[in-house]
Amino acid sequence: MKMSFLLLALIFVACSDAPQPAANPQIAFVTNGVGPFWTIAAKGVEAAAAEFAADAEVQMPGEGVADQKRIVQALLARGIDGMAISPIDPDNQTNLLNEAAAHTNLLTHDSDAPKSNRLCFIGIDNYSAGRACGALVKEALPDGGNIMIFVGRLEQLNARQRRQGLIDELLSRSFDPTRHDPNSGPIVGDQYTILDTRTDQFDYAKAKAQVEDAMAKYPDLHGVVGLFAYNPPMCLEAIKEAGKTGQIQIIAFDEEAPTLQGIIDGHIYGTVVQNPYRYGYESVRILAALARGDRSVLPEGGVLDVPARSIRRDNVEAFWDELKTLTGTN
Repeated sequence: MKMSFLLLALIFVACSDAPQPAANPQIAFVTNGVGPFWTIAAKGVEAAAAEFAADAEVQMPGEGVADQKRIVQALLARGIDGMAISPIDPDNQTNLLNEAAAHTNLLTHDSDAPKSNRLCFIGIDNYSAGRACGALVKEALPDGGNIMIFVGRLEQLNARQRRQGLIDELLSRSFDPTRHDPNSGPIVGDQYTILDTRTDQFDYAKAKAQVEDAMAKYPDLHGVVGLFAYNPPMCLEAIKEAGKTGQIQIIAFDEEAPTLQGIIDGHIYGTVVQNPYRYGYESVRILAALARGDRSVLPEGGVLDVPARSIRRDNVEAFWDELKTLTGTN
């Protein structure tokens, strides 16, 4: 009897000393705002969390930089195991990002913060994507014309890069991601003139009003480019209401449903799309592995390039079907 009791005790101790399965890593995916673009990304987060045994949450700041800072600090206070963030104002958020990087695994997605201590960036080459957007403008307006650019804000690196790529393509300049034109005022080329760039700080009503104001101010406006996901639908609304559909060409960025429907209807020429689903998925995949001590998942050079795609009327329906399948909205 004593031997049996001793044997049971030894078995109990051995089992207690055996490595226990680690709890699911706690991961946060922080966006730079609220919108359908991020709803697609959230589907990628959800899919990867299930596949890679992680507890992942999506945080969408609705009130700009201060709100994003509050979210980051609250996550750090909770002891989050990994964070992927799209910085709103990377030049002025370096200290915040480095604080996060000192306490958890930090990635950037969508818009980079290369001066920070983030481990890697997941997203498109925004300058090249801007040039692809410029190529769509050239297709829509082969004889040249006057263009307006609309974007949420230029504090974000991705916005500045897209805009510069667009301008450089329209002016047939050499490939130079370091070039920077003034944020406002006209930029004149041989065929195309960028009349101005208007920002709206994610205010949808203001975004639409900016287009209305541009049409009133520039009667010889030939094309508008919306560089954030909600800009093209706001452009389309304003142009439709003014009765100028077809007279003013609309060139888009991203894959909001009204944009894709506008391409099908012939009201929007085309759009350059990202892959927000993959931003969410890859962020969770990499952060889950890092939390478990696997650094081999980090991409070489610190950048996981997710290629942008140009969508026109001839491929929009196939693209939309693919997007619906990914997001489960068929």
